[in-house]
Order: sequence, then C-alpha cells, then structure tokens
Amino acid sequence: MGGAIRESLRQLANDCSLPAALEAMGERWSFLILRGSFNGLHHFEEFQSELGIARNILANRLARLVDKGILQRQPCADDRRKIEYRLTDKGYALLPVMVSLRQWGERWETGVPAYPVLVDARDSRPIRAVQVLSHDGRALGKGDLLWALPEDVVAEEDAVEVKAAE
Repeated sequence: MGGAIRESLRQLANDCSLPAALEAMGERWSFLILRGSFNGLHHFEEFQSELGIARNILANRLARLVDKGILQRQPCADDRRKIEYRLTDKGYALLPVMVSLRQWGERWETGVPAYPVLVDARDSRPIRAVQVLSHDGRALGKGDLLWALPEDVVAEEDAVEVKAAE
C-alpha cells in the first residue's frame, strides 16, 4: 500500500478505528468466545466447558463483550432464571474479521487448514479466502491500494457524473 500520506502514529492511537476495534475485542479469549457464539454456544456453562476458560476470566470477557454491544444478555425462553449470551448485529458484523483472521493464521502461523473446515451451507464447499474488493467488486492487492484524505475521495455521485460525461 502506497500513497503520500504518512499517518501520525500518536494521532492514530487516539483517532483510528483499528485500535478502537482491538480495544473492544480485547484478547484471545474474547475471540474464542465470539467463535463459540458463531458456533451456537449461548450459556456460560457451555463457554466454560468448551473453551476450558477459568470462570472469572469468562465472566469478565462476557461482561466486556456485552458492554461493547457485541453480545447481549437475555433470559432463556425455557428458564427465565438462566441467562443466554446472543450475538448482536454488531457481533455478527465481526464474522468477516473472524474468518479473515482464521485464514491468516492458517496461512502464516500454523501452516495447516483449521478444523473444522468452514463451508458454504448450500453446497458444503469450502469458502474462498477473504479479499479486499473495490467498489465495483474487483479483488485488490497491496499495489492497488493507497491512503487518501477525505477531500480526495471520489464520492459515488461524482463518479456517476464523470462516467456520464464520458
């Protein structure tokens, strides 16, 4: 990724959405809890037994994910004394991030495909690697990207006008 813009790392730490996102998620237990949520875990006891996480750490991470709006606590339908943890829309929006991190780990850290394999529910075929796509759907590589200031970004309506003028 090129471009003439060099970000102030000090300012970046205060204003960038990436550190904010990492702060919201915390660390590895939060990602494993989120993965468990995507795989149908909803109860404290399920997370605890499946992940082997200490109860105090699990309680802390669940509370953090609830506070950040990634999970929501709700009473169980069949036993109002029990609590379920359910993904919110904000939590579901993390699915591409989770898949991308998993694929990155398979390629660069473990060197082997993860088990179980993530497949398309329609045909049970493995999903493709997550890619960065352009506004028109083209796959972009590192040489195709650059940083731009907001005033230098072509708005959708401006792009339509340019195309119409051609």
